[in-house]
Amino acid sequence: MLLRFGQHLIKPSVVFLKTDPLFALVNRKPVVPGNILVCPMWSVECFCDLHRDEVADLFPATQRAGTVVEKYFQGASLTFSVQDGLEAGQTVKLQKHDKDGEASPASWRSEEAMAAEAAALQAYVQ
Repeated sequence: MLLRFGQHLIKPSVVFLKTDPLFALVNRKPVVPGNILVCPMWSVECFCDLHRDEVADLFPATQRAGTVVEKYFQGASLTFSVQDGLEAGQTVKLQKHDKDGEASPASWRSEEAMAAEAAALQAYVQ
């Protein structure tokens, strides 16, 4: 079953953690190693559109995903961010031009590399 993050279809092979309302996946174009995304199972336009069960599960799921990332990447710190709207840095669901480079699949990691990282992270999920 394919999931969706904004306009992007997400293959199960890049998902490393699932709860009933949320899923965590590796990033196509990570800013730093371990840059992951925690997303609701359905697409929402903004944070205020999340259902109560999704909001209630957001930090426990993010805490679990963060623990996995810290263990796998042997990290000592984490940064959590919610990008809710253009002014907050949100890039998914926005119109982009080819010159931006971000929207170009050539700049993304391969599905194989993402699947390998997700599988490695899954080994740390408890």
